[in-house]
Amino acid sequence: MQRFKNKTALITGGTSGMGFATAQRFVEEGGSVIITGRSENTVNSALENLGSQASGIVSDAGNVNDLMNLQAAVKKYTDRIDLLFANAGYGRFASVTDVDVKDFDELFNILVKGSFFTVQQILPLMNSESSVIFNTSVATDIAMANFSVYSAAKSAVQSFIKTFAVELTERNIRVNGVSPGHIKTNIFNNTGLTREQIEAAVQGIIPAIPFKRLGDPVEIADVVLFLASEEASYIHGAEIKVDAGISVIR
Repeated sequence: MQRFKNKTALITGGTSGMGFATAQRFVEEGGSVIITGRSENTVNSALENLGSQASGIVSDAGNVNDLMNLQAAVKKYTDRIDLLFANAGYGRFASVTDVDVKDFDELFNILVKGSFFTVQQILPLMNSESSVIFNTSVATDIAMANFSVYSAAKSAVQSFIKTFAVELTERNIRVNGVSPGHIKTNIFNNTGLTREQIEAAVQGIIPAIPFKRLGDPVEIADVVLFLASEEASYIHGAEIKVDAGISVIR
């Protein structure tokens, strides 16, 4: 299918995981994509795999200066964005007694402030029938130990779906969200855990998942592209859970 021929997507955090998988799918379906990442090396590596229809910007969603300069950086490649996937982020997890102010601010900066101002800055490039999609999390539906700050930040992002939808309706810009469950990504890479600790954490999670496996990033990408397509033209202000049913099946 070529659902996105002559369309352009901006995907923040597009160098790996769900963002990269979405970029791949978008290109496969005829579109052009701009990805952002915090490291020049990771951006360049992703572009090598995405091909000639992809461009990249080194930009940190947790850095206010980068956020305020994002529109100008995007304009070097295009004056129109048809899909904005506000995806950039990662997790830091600690008990309530162990969370410090630095970690709290870091997560809220990248997940909440980053998502909000990314959309704000790119909106002037978005026309009628374009689409904003937020990446939320199953953590907003399930109480999990050590997830208090991450869950709160993602809950704030979740609220943007409704409030942004109200404001952007008159511009005919659809706003939706995708809520991933436990997906095979690098979410634990910034936690300070060792590889062995990460693997132990993952293996501890799997038994609770109804399908007894982690989701694949492409399973998120397919939902994002559906929400961005004409097939979802009457879906607005919604959040689709892609979590193997873990939020409703116990």
